[in-house]
Amino acid sequence: MDAKERIETASNFLLQSPPGEINDVLNDVRNIISDDDSLQDGIQSTLREYNLEQFITVDVPGAQHQTLISRAAILSTEEGSKERFLDPRSKTSFLFDHLGLEASDPQPYEPDADSEAFRSALETATSAYLSSHFVEGVAAVFVTPDAPNKFTVQIVSNKYNPNNYWSGRWRSEYAVDLSDSTVVGKIMLNVHYYEQGNVQLNTTHNITIALPAAIVTSAPAAAASKILALIDFEETKYQTSLNDTYSEMGEKTFKALRRALPMTRQKLDWDKVLGYKIGAEISGSKGLSRRHEL
Repeated sequence: MDAKERIETASNFLLQSPPGEINDVLNDVRNIISDDDSLQDGIQSTLREYNLEQFITVDVPGAQHQTLISRAAILSTEEGSKERFLDPRSKTSFLFDHLGLEASDPQPYEPDADSEAFRSALETATSAYLSSHFVEGVAAVFVTPDAPNKFTVQIVSNKYNPNNYWSGRWRSEYAVDLSDSTVVGKIMLNVHYYEQGNVQLNTTHNITIALPAAIVTSAPAAAASKILALIDFEETKYQTSLNDTYSEMGEKTFKALRRALPMTRQKLDWDKVLGYKIGAEISGSKGLSRRHEL
């Protein structure tokens, strides 16, 4: 395998990194490549793709909150590994380094006046939703470029517990289209358990919500609150279905994989297991003695 193939392999590993574990994966692939300069040059685009897809969070320069690194937040691409992103909440743009994961050079940003009232109302409703369901979550609401009646709501919540060998990430994204009276979104869930093993859950659930005319024509604050209530209903329903699925797997699916009875078709008396073992050893010893005599 040549250097280019090793870089491509390393990139594939990085894109599949579980939540909060990309640095661990990167340290492992460094041992495979054994050339930090080539590795850094070769994985810049991979790290960018990972950050954008995973809704990586970053502290906003000059603010007391975090925002998301995502495609909806991109304002412009700079030279090298940096891009300029938007934080609508603070009306600030900033440079983000995909390698160093740092934000810098904050600049004021003037939002579109025709869209800001509804965008701000969606942001307020989303923040209230976060405080109820994702205590450590981060969200952002963006206006779709050149479409003042279209908005993107993005939510991410991370849970890292390396001491107990698990990590997880909940991401959800919704395109709110007032002109079409629809909300189209998806929930992306990643969970990794790795205590004495390696089990991952990667799933995506698509959602489409038709907005009644009464919501679309309401005042921004009322409409935004009702839209988030509909999102809350769909996400709660999906989480409940996941809980039911895994409960059924534990009670039925996994039990069905196990043999109900031994091949003798008789239940094993666990109180006599030690006796069985001793008896087998004695029988084995007698067999050896007879063969020795022969």
